[in-house]
Amino acid sequence: MPEIGGIASPNPGPLDTRDTGPRPGSPLWAYLTVVTAAGILALVIAQVRPGLGGLVEVARTPLLWLVLVLVVLGELRPVMVNSSASLVGGTPTSTMFTFAALMHYDLPTAVLMQAVAMIVTGLAHHRAWHRILFNLAMVTLACTAAAVVLGAFGIHPSPGSPWVPDGAGIPAIVLAGLAYFMVRGWLVCGAVALHERRPVGRVIRSSIGPQSLGYGALLGLAPLVAVVMEHSPALIPLFIAPLIAIYFTTTLSLRRDHQATHDGLTGLPNRKMLILRTEEALAEARPDERVGLLLLDLDRFKEVNDTLGHPVGDRLLQIVAHRLTHSVRPGDVVARLGGDEFAVLLPSIRDAHAAKEVASRLRVALTEPVRLEGMTFDIDASVGIALYPDHAPDFELLLQRSDVAMYLAKEGRTGVEFYLPDKDRNSPERLSLLGDLRQALDGGELGLHYQPKVSLDDGRVESMEALLRWWHPARGLVSPGDFIPLAEQSYLMREITRYVIQRALEQADRWWRDGIEVPISVNVSARDLLDSSLPEQLEAGLSEFGLPPAVIRLEVTERILMTDQAYTADAVRTLAKLGVQLALDDFGTGYSSLVRLQRLPVSEVKIDASFIRRVGESADDERIVQSIIDLVRSLGLHSVAEGVESSEVAAQLHEMGCHAGQGWWLAKPMPPEEATVWLRTRLSEAFTDRPKDPARLASR
Repeated sequence: MPEIGGIASPNPGPLDTRDTGPRPGSPLWAYLTVVTAAGILALVIAQVRPGLGGLVEVARTPLLWLVLVLVVLGELRPVMVNSSASLVGGTPTSTMFTFAALMHYDLPTAVLMQAVAMIVTGLAHHRAWHRILFNLAMVTLACTAAAVVLGAFGIHPSPGSPWVPDGAGIPAIVLAGLAYFMVRGWLVCGAVALHERRPVGRVIRSSIGPQSLGYGALLGLAPLVAVVMEHSPALIPLFIAPLIAIYFTTTLSLRRDHQATHDGLTGLPNRKMLILRTEEALAEARPDERVGLLLLDLDRFKEVNDTLGHPVGDRLLQIVAHRLTHSVRPGDVVARLGGDEFAVLLPSIRDAHAAKEVASRLRVALTEPVRLEGMTFDIDASVGIALYPDHAPDFELLLQRSDVAMYLAKEGRTGVEFYLPDKDRNSPERLSLLGDLRQALDGGELGLHYQPKVSLDDGRVESMEALLRWWHPARGLVSPGDFIPLAEQSYLMREITRYVIQRALEQADRWWRDGIEVPISVNVSARDLLDSSLPEQLEAGLSEFGLPPAVIRLEVTERILMTDQAYTADAVRTLAKLGVQLALDDFGTGYSSLVRLQRLPVSEVKIDASFIRRVGESADDERIVQSIIDLVRSLGLHSVAEGVESSEVAAQLHEMGCHAGQGWWLAKPMPPEEATVWLRTRLSEAFTDRPKDPARLASR
């Protein structure tokens, strides 16, 4: 393979695919074979035609061995002008000494030196032999082209009759250097274009500038080296000093460039580089082909981090990067976007079926068992696919829609999914709600309704749950299911929670001053619960209105409250000290630990409506509800049934021992004024402590 990539990555080894041999019969294989054969033939002819007598004679001089050492050292560490040159490799400083030997001695000596340097370098870097031979053939053909130009000007050096450049030879030197550069550049760019599956014109345009600067400087210094070789050979080592300075300066610049465009842990391109390569692919896309963007998210990666620690997790990410890089086609780009999220760019893909084949191959590669820290475990990934121009016209939309597809694959556990507009919950219409929601907070479009929780034993009002409502000036009433999920993913959720708590405290103040001492329940999100400012807001609000902590309760879903974060969060402990009670919402839909449930400051457990609706219809659901009620009672907590929609269900829940119920049959959500009237009417009724007929609990 050609010198693709050079030293673009500080640790290119595990991610370097250049030593993978091309498939026999492929265009790249044919190209490498032809170039290698031509170069080897030129090398043999160069050595046989003049004979080895002159070379043997000059080999007895220390100068030749000195130059040979400099050629080898220069080949070992090429100079990288910038990362744009990484596709076609760096500029080896050996070029200066090889070109000087070509002018001073002859073609056979120069190509033989270069052959030795190529073989030594290849072995030192553990390169594949097909790659070593191609590089050797490429340089041999470039030197041959330069020698032909020199010969056209009547310049025929030999070891016995060296040529010393002078002013009259400048045109020949310039044209010979140009021939060397053009042949070498064309051969490399051709190989890169086939390897990367990119148009050769794009490769040339991206590399011609940096490469011409590097080769121009080195080839321009070669005549001076030849002159010094003739008159003051002992001064040859002095050329090393400026080359070292150039090398370290360019290496430092390249390292900064690399850090800006690559992930530090895996060495893969980062989002910035992915954007550049995607934009290039979109600009080059042909009408009969597609550009694909695959987004991969590792399943159960958090378990590895939590169980074995982050260092092991980092090692796993490096293994994943290695597997992904070696499972894609040459020219495809594997990038790490952060965490356990990777992206794969397919610059040229035939159709959706071919893209799915690539995705399936990636998942197969990842499912190979991994052994770390003496443990063997499996990993898997969910893959989302978006195609240009089918699904999106630019990078941002491609990334967004592949992300949507990836979450569809994760939720459905299907492994691979394409973007489907019908399943995209981030439609432009819904996303526009986010902008309107900001104005709604300031414009008074948001309000609270209140739905009672009623005791199934005696009809007392246990509390009122505050439910957010949005009256949009153009859309009318907007369902919370449409805007709350959007708000939870944005900065607005915290402001909405502050707004709801403030309005709920204001309403509680009015009710308690009127003698209606009913607590108000407010739903909070995971982000709210873990926010240290939440207890501060509640404490300040209760102090402002002179209300006791019992006036407000916070409802949190089971999946949030039972996490490790919630269990150890300072905010949860502070709320408990403040005296604000928590209610566990949607109980039965998550996985609760009884120990944690007992230790958390929970006073109420709400049984999810999905179970309550099937009471009386499903014996399994009845057993589940009965078990939950018994469990909650054994822990000294109150159970509340959500979704009570009939007297029959209310009666059955009462028989089961459920403490309270909530649902439209008992009372619908009401605006503040209507809720106030309902509460006054309810409290004016002379409810006694004896059990009531459940049919009398509803408000009709």
